[in-house]
Amino acid sequence: MNPDDLMPRIDPGHLMPPKDQNLADEFHRRLSEWINDFHRDLDEEHEVGARLVNFGQSVTFHIEDIGYWNPSLISFQGKNENGEPVELIQHVSQISILLVALKRESIEKPKRPIGFASWDEYDDSKA
Repeated sequence: MNPDDLMPRIDPGHLMPPKDQNLADEFHRRLSEWINDFHRDLDEEHEVGARLVNFGQSVTFHIEDIGYWNPSLISFQGKNENGEPVELIQHVSQISILLVALKRESIEKPKRPIGFASWDEYDDSKA
């Protein structure tokens, strides 16, 4: 008789604490899905952008990437209407962006999902 057969089999997944749905990495995952689903549905002449409205001012920029820092920060990187780099860093409780369709800056390059190298990689992450 093998002594290993007498030991109970423990699945390590059952030992992990439940995922905290309020951490920035979970917000990042959900925001990435919303942004990329919107982006994918646009025609080839447009890409996803964000419009932020605060204190009577409006800022619109092309979203190029999204990041996070647990437990509570989300960042959006991109370029403004003048092509200058911008980065917005917000607490997860303050996130409020309007997704908009913007004319693509480089129509000769294929559209890629935000935060992923390819659409295949993005689709695999959702599976």
